[in-house]
Amino acid sequence: MSTYKILAVTGCPTGIAHTYMAQEALEEAAKKRNISIKVETHGQTGIENEFSQSEIDNADGIIIAADKAVGIDRFDGKKLINVSVSMGMKEPDKLIDQILNDSSVPIYHSKDSGEKMSTSNQTSGNGVWHTIYVDLMNGVSHMLPLVVAGGVLTAVSFFWGIYSAVPGNVQYNSFAYILKTIGGITMNLMVPVLCAYIAEAIGQQTGLVVGFATGMIAFTNGTGFLGGILGGFLAGYIVVLLEKIFRKLPKSLNGLKAIFIFPVLGVFSSGIIMWFLSTPMKNINTSMMSFLKGMQNSNPIVLGLLVGIMCAADMGGPINKAAYVTGTTLLAQGNYYFMAGVSAACIAPPLATGFAVLLNKKAYSSSERSAGYVNFLLGSTHITEGAIPFATKNPLINIPIFMVGSAVAAILSYVSRITVPAPHGGFIILPLVNKPFLWVIYILIGALISGILLALAANIGQGNKVEAATNRLNGDTSAIDVKSNNSANKHLDEVLSKENIKLDVEVNNQKELFEFLADQAIKEGLSDNKNAIITKFEKREQEGSTGMEQGIAIPHAKDDSIKKAAMFVVRLKDPIEWKTFDQKPVNIIIGFFIPEHGSQEHLNYLSQVSKLLMHDSFVNDLKNSQTVDEIYQMFISQTN
Repeated sequence: MSTYKILAVTGCPTGIAHTYMAQEALEEAAKKRNISIKVETHGQTGIENEFSQSEIDNADGIIIAADKAVGIDRFDGKKLINVSVSMGMKEPDKLIDQILNDSSVPIYHSKDSGEKMSTSNQTSGNGVWHTIYVDLMNGVSHMLPLVVAGGVLTAVSFFWGIYSAVPGNVQYNSFAYILKTIGGITMNLMVPVLCAYIAEAIGQQTGLVVGFATGMIAFTNGTGFLGGILGGFLAGYIVVLLEKIFRKLPKSLNGLKAIFIFPVLGVFSSGIIMWFLSTPMKNINTSMMSFLKGMQNSNPIVLGLLVGIMCAADMGGPINKAAYVTGTTLLAQGNYYFMAGVSAACIAPPLATGFAVLLNKKAYSSSERSAGYVNFLLGSTHITEGAIPFATKNPLINIPIFMVGSAVAAILSYVSRITVPAPHGGFIILPLVNKPFLWVIYILIGALISGILLALAANIGQGNKVEAATNRLNGDTSAIDVKSNNSANKHLDEVLSKENIKLDVEVNNQKELFEFLADQAIKEGLSDNKNAIITKFEKREQEGSTGMEQGIAIPHAKDDSIKKAAMFVVRLKDPIEWKTFDQKPVNIIIGFFIPEHGSQEHLNYLSQVSKLLMHDSFVNDLKNSQTVDEIYQMFISQTN
C-alpha cells in the first residue's frame, strides 16, 4: 500500500474550480521538493482520492485548504494546518514548509479524544473567522446545486409563456405547470438545507437533524436566507452545548444521546429560539430585499457598480458569494432582474483574460495564453474562477481592472431591465433571457474594456519588472533602456557554455558560493585573482542584494582581472539564505563575470536573463530540468 509524507484536503463552496486549482498547486509544490503527497478533493462530484486510515496513520502531517467542512475528526493526533482554499492556491510552498519544518504547527485532537480545543486554537490559518466562514460555506455549497436545479427548471417552464403555469390562463400548459412546481419545491429547500449544513459543520450528524428542523421553521416564518444562516449557527452551537452538558453520562448511553436526548432537546431549544427570532429576522430580510429592489428601479447605476465590484473582488470567494446568494434568494421570490447583473459581472472577468492574451500575446507566456483561451469557454458557462491566476499575478492592478469590466456589464444589464431567471449556466441559458442578444453585447463590452486594460497593464508591468530587475542587478537607480540594450543583439551563447552549468553543488552560505564561483573562474581561465573576484561579489551584495524571487539570485563581479565576460548557472543541492524580493532562500544562481571595460555588454546579458525570469513557465522549467543540456538549450533557444 502506498504511503504519503503529506496528505492534503481541498474544497470550495461550489466545488468547481478552486478545489482543483488548490490541488494542482499543492501537488506541484510537493513535486518540486520530491515529497510524496496525496490530495483529497471535495468537489461537486463528491469526494475523490479519499484517504484510507492507513494513509492517515503514516502521514507526517495534514494540510486542509478548504472553505467547507471536510471531516476533520479523522485526523486526530496528526500535525494539522487548516486554512482557506485560496491559501492552498496562492501559497502552497509556504504550507508545505510549515507542515514539514515548523515545530509550532499543533497536533489536532478531535472531540472524541476528550482533548478538543477550538479549531482556531489548534489549527494554523485564519482563526475564528475562517472557522465561521467554513461553516457558512458548508451550507452554501450544499444549497447551490438545489438553487441551480430549481432555478433552471422554473426558468424552462417560461418557454410556454410567462403565465404558462397558472391554471385557467390562456397560456396554461400542464407540463410547464409540473416543471414550475418541481422547480419551486426544489428552490424552497434552499433555506432548510443552508441551515442544516451550517449546523452539520458545527455539530455533525446531530447538528444536521436540528438544523433541518430549525431551517424549516425559518422558511415557514418567511425569514429568508438570513434566517437560514442564523438558524444554522444557532442549531450547531446548541448541539455543541448539549454535548458539553451531557459529556459525563456513561458511554453505555451514547446511543440514547444520539437518537433521543440530543435531537429532542436540540430541536426544542433551537426551534423555540428561532420561533421568537423569526419576526425580527423576517423584517430585516424584507427590508433588505426591498432596498435592493428599490436600488434596482431607482438607481441601477449604483447597484450595478456595487454588484460588479463585489463579483470581481474575489471571484468565487465570500464577497462574490454574498452577491450571488442574494441573487438566488431574489430569484426564489420571482425577481429575475438582480441575477442578470450578477451573472454578467461573473462572466466578464474570464472573458477579459481571453481578450487580453489575444490583444497582447507577447506579454504572456504560452501557458498563460492557453489559460486565456480556455477562459472563453469557462466564462461562457459562468465560471469566474478561471480569471484568478491572472488576478493574483498583479492583484493591485488587475483586480480593479476586472472590477471595471464587471461593473460596466452589470450596470448596462440593470439599465436595460434585462431578466435572467436561472442562477447559473452562462450563455447556455440564453433562451431564457428576455433580451439575450443585448445581454451578450453588454457582457462583451465589459469584458473588452477589462481585456484592453489588462493587455496594456501587462505591457507596463512586464517592462517595469524587467527594468526593476535589471536596475537592481546593475546596482543603478537610473532607468535603463532595455530596448536599446537588446538592439545590440548579443546572445547568451557568447557567455554561457555547457561547462559553465553546475548541478547539485553543495555550499552552506553565500561566502562559500562566491568561493566556488571564483574557483570556477580560475579553472576556466577567466581570471587569475580569486580574492579579487570574491571581494567584488561581496561588494556588489553590500550595494544591493542580487536576490530575485522564486529561489533565484543573479550575483555578478566586475573586475580588471576578468579577461572576458562569462555566465554560470549553478543549482544548489540545498538552498541558502539570501535577501530576496519574496524573502525566500535561494537554490538557483545565475552568476556573471564582467571585465571592467565590458559594462555595456553586461547590461545586455542581464536584461535578457531578467526578461526570461519574468515568465513563470521558464522558471518552472529551469527548476524541473534534469540535465545540463536541458538548461543550456533553455537559455540559448530563448535568446537566439
